[in-house]
Amino acid sequence: MSDYLWLALACAAFVGTHFLMSHPFRKGLVRGLGANGFALAYSAVSLALFYWMIVEFTRAPKGDFAWPVGPFLWGVATLVTLVAAILFTGSFVRNPSLPGAPDAMATQDPAGVFKVTRHPMMWGFALWGIAHILVAPRVDNFIFAGSIVFLALVGAKAQEIKKASLSGVEWDAWLRRTSYWPRFSMLPSAGIGPWFAGILLWGVATWAHPYLGVAGAGIFRWFAGI
Repeated sequence: MSDYLWLALACAAFVGTHFLMSHPFRKGLVRGLGANGFALAYSAVSLALFYWMIVEFTRAPKGDFAWPVGPFLWGVATLVTLVAAILFTGSFVRNPSLPGAPDAMATQDPAGVFKVTRHPMMWGFALWGIAHILVAPRVDNFIFAGSIVFLALVGAKAQEIKKASLSGVEWDAWLRRTSYWPRFSMLPSAGIGPWFAGILLWGVATWAHPYLGVAGAGIFRWFAGI
């Protein structure tokens, strides 16, 4: 496991600073840096540490798969990443969880991807990580993608606690009308916008995989005859 030490440290730093800056250190940082300064510092630290994660991921040994990966798992991962893309792209519209969103937004009826889950962005990241673990079940990917899954799902719960203390009754009402766990049966009613944007993102991202030095993904895996 020593071969993966630097990757583990980079992932731990990325996840740890997210939690520290979002919760116990947030008030002090906002007070010292101002709201805009905090947002800039938060983004800079996150991007720098994510870049470190990627560097260490590329350097880490590519060991054996923990289970066999064939067309079935590739098909599952293809569908999972499509759902992830739809949830992610739809999460930018009328999202009361986004920084700066007014408290009154939490009193709205859930629409779009929020019919599926109140954390579509977080679940988008989590499903992305799960799909990549399915088709690349190596130690380095367990650490890298697993860190993203952990941050997304645990971070979503931590965000709920923070928003409840800041927003009060508005957020409580939002919690009652929405679900933490995805209700995938509601995905068809998410609206044409998230579906169109999600399919576009999913198509471009899977098409670009070979140009990033990764084997063909999604439907392009079969088109390429891999």
